[in-house]
Amino acid sequence: MAEVSRSGAWEVVLRGVAWCGAELVPWSSGMRPRSGDPAVFRDSDRFSWHDPHLWRSENEAPGLFFVDAERVPCRHDDVVFPPSASFRVGLGPGAGPVRVRSISALGRTFTRDEDLAAFLASRAGRLRFHGPGALSVGPEDCADPSGCVCGNAEAQPWICADLLQSLGGHCPQAACHGALRPQGQCCDLCGALVLLTHGPAFDLERYRARILDTFLGLPQYQGLQVAVSKVPRSPLLREADTEIQVVLVETVPETGGAGQLARALLADVAKHGEALGVLEATMRESGAHVWDSSAAGLAGGVAAALLLALLVLLLAPPLLRRAGRLRWRRQEAAPAGAPLGFHNPVFDMKASEELPLPQPLSLVPKAAADSTSHSYFVNPLFVGAEAEA
Repeated sequence: MAEVSRSGAWEVVLRGVAWCGAELVPWSSGMRPRSGDPAVFRDSDRFSWHDPHLWRSENEAPGLFFVDAERVPCRHDDVVFPPSASFRVGLGPGAGPVRVRSISALGRTFTRDEDLAAFLASRAGRLRFHGPGALSVGPEDCADPSGCVCGNAEAQPWICADLLQSLGGHCPQAACHGALRPQGQCCDLCGALVLLTHGPAFDLERYRARILDTFLGLPQYQGLQVAVSKVPRSPLLREADTEIQVVLVETVPETGGAGQLARALLADVAKHGEALGVLEATMRESGAHVWDSSAAGLAGGVAAALLLALLVLLLAPPLLRRAGRLRWRRQEAAPAGAPLGFHNPVFDMKASEELPLPQPLSLVPKAAADSTSHSYFVNPLFVGAEAEA
């Protein structure tokens, strides 16, 4: 949609769209539809001012992010709609006016409500801004070096609704125990939260740069993202009672880097707090990482099977011995001179002498003798019974 900055400029990024009369025709970036190509008309009212996906800040930097409420222009921000792109944006349900420092659109910059109101009433203004919501501007520059509160707390329900629309309005489950929800964030996240009580010497931009340059460049903090902003100590308290919120998010789970960096920031405050203008620092950290449900179920099933097998191995021998069904037992030591081995009556010499001798082939049953098979084995244990039969 557009661009904005924290007291800088936010740019609207309505990418890939162009106006065809009063209808919206999508096209690829940098490519206009060619003659004869089919045109697909989409809902021209689908873009909302409160949708964080539509905004891009000029203060974007690697490792830096904004909480959800601050991804939409704040009241001290300048909004720039690119002059080369057409747009149409809804101003919300009208519960509260949208207020920013200035708006640049169609080659004009509006810093007074009278000029903006005249533009919104014109045909060009009605085509580009619609809905019951109100839009206003005011020269409220943030002159406090410690930063200014964004002022989007009242609009956060609509910001979260637009942000989560593709997810059915529901937050995804956080992948950790004891997840955190900082001020201005729509959903829980995994990481750490540092709250700073600041004095008059604190400089928000300088402290943000210190975190990015001094800490996030270290190997142990790779994959972390940080958001630094001024927030009210409580939504119920007056704005003068504020603190600095530092949100540390792990993009790679189970690294523990967010907690390590939070403790490093507390140690930095303990050593350099007076020079930084920080009077006090506290931290909170999310809990252990939660496995994926399918992986957790598989691991739980394997663990249960192993435990059951171990219980069977431990309990089965005593139960079988008590029931008299266990066929093995420890052999007692044989007396001196006794022959070693197992007693087998089949091969006992005395028992073998009492067995009848094998009968001649004539005693073999006739059916067997007439058989075409000439393989016949005589078992001395059963030959007598067969002869009697």
